[in-house]
Amino acid sequence: MKFNPQNPPRRFEVGNRLRFELQDCGTAHLNPDEQITFVTEQGGQYDVVRKDWGFYATPSLNGRLAQYGLRGALVVNQASRRYYVLLVEDGKEQLFAAYCSQEGLQVVAWLAKAETIETMLGQSSGS
Repeated sequence: MKFNPQNPPRRFEVGNRLRFELQDCGTAHLNPDEQITFVTEQGGQYDVVRKDWGFYATPSLNGRLAQYGLRGALVVNQASRRYYVLLVEDGKEQLFAAYCSQEGLQVVAWLAKAETIETMLGQSSGS
């Protein structure tokens, strides 16, 4: 893995309804079969794994991700109709709901239980 810090961070504005600033702090270059882990102050962990065919963008949605206090949500931007998978920290649901309201996002489904995902795919448990 090679990390190129952006110092000072590149700053730019984003947001649909309320503009706010993001900071681009750097770039991580992963080789196939390398992983990088991002950690929250509360100990939550989010892994990204590079494979020769692309990336595992999240740990298992109903396994490791949940064990580290994160829950996947499939959301849609109501204006652009673009879809995103967002990860919500346990205990931060109200902040997430406020952000969705602010940005015009709607939760399509929570991706934390196998049953929910199987229902979306038209499968029953054990299929």
